Amino acid sequence: MSEPTTSRLRELATSFFKLGLIGFGGPAAHIAMMEDEVVNRKRWLTRENYLDLIGATNLIPGPNSTEIAIHIGYIHSGLLGLIVAGVCFIFPAVLVTAGFAWIYVQFGQLPEVSPFLYGIKPAILAIIFGAMWRLGKRAAKSRQLVVIGSIVLLGLFLGLNELISLLLGGILGMLWLRFRCTSNLGATILLFPLTSSAVLTTTNLTVNSNISPWQIALFFLKVGSVLYGSGYVLVAFLKGELVDSLGWLTQQQLLDAIAIGQFTPGPVLSTATFIGYVIAGIPGALAATLGIFLPSFVFVAILNPIIHHLRASRWMGAFLDAVNISSVALMLFVTIKLAGGIFIDGLSIDWFAALISLVAGILVVRTRLNAIWIVLGGAIAGFVLKGILNF
Repeated sequence: MSEPTTSRLRELATSFFKLGLIGFGGPAAHIAMMEDEVVNRKRWLTRENYLDLIGATNLIPGPNSTEIAIHIGYIHSGLLGLIVAGVCFIFPAVLVTAGFAWIYVQFGQLPEVSPFLYGIKPAILAIIFGAMWRLGKRAAKSRQLVVIGSIVLLGLFLGLNELISLLLGGILGMLWLRFRCTSNLGATILLFPLTSSAVLTTTNLTVNSNISPWQIALFFLKVGSVLYGSGYVLVAFLKGELVDSLGWLTQQQLLDAIAIGQFTPGPVLSTATFIGYVIAGIPGALAATLGIFLPSFVFVAILNPIIHHLRASRWMGAFLDAVNISSVALMLFVTIKLAGGIFIDGLSIDWFAALISLVAGILVVRTRLNAIWIVLGGAIAGFVLKGILNF
């Protein structure tokens, strides 16, 4: 490898490791930090080129900010740059999340930890709601899209599989938005997700109680291959598959995984590392991490050379719009389900948890406060209420 190539890869590694280490605040914050680094400071891309990359990442599944990092690495130093930029951006989050997972497995059931988690869970719910609200305002571009999102939401409550709901929503939108169908045929297409849900929900897997890293890797590979919208949509897949269908996690463990994942910088999808560790230790963490992120590297390597042609396609644009609104419906569905587990204790309502979530929700919607401060605030509130006042 020549010295200039080595130097460029080293520069990529340094820049994206730094961004991964300080990248708190979610995808929007990551994208802003990357713009400052590669457009304003390094001048590797023009602002127009950078905007093209943001648009391109919305055409493929996976975490947007991670895929932008991978795109930049590819443009800067080819396939080696693609790997270096992506791995260096992801690695700090994975390392820190794995550390939290070890602590959680060792001490998570102790009284000293549970008060913090009591307050963190409703705060996380507010963060998910805030992300859903912002994405919903952007995704609801037309009445047709609102109808598609409503149908997907109804289908989910009737038992439609989460993964299939996104694909059906996307296909439905691609057909309806392109043809602007108002005939009976259009109504038939709209009803298809509902009439097919009884068949689709019979395909759930039965898994052996001894969960292997291969099973974990295949599950997260599937999720990473179809995950549109936002890293927070991951919550919906995990709730429907790992908790309700496969039974690999309890709902409490899922909420704890999401909560602890918020303490880490970098991609939200590093939560998969935590979950893999909780299920099967270090092999499980490695399998989950590789599975959830590998599709993004493959998709970017395929997409980057043909970005211009894909962006010009009206069919792909219609599909993307419908998938985005379906993702918002999926997020709303899982938010409602999680809220029931957090706020309802037996036959009574946990008003303290509801108050924490309300305050956190106001901060999320009304301020630009970093998510980590909201999570820390929830942790402090939980510690005061349960650890000190013992409510």
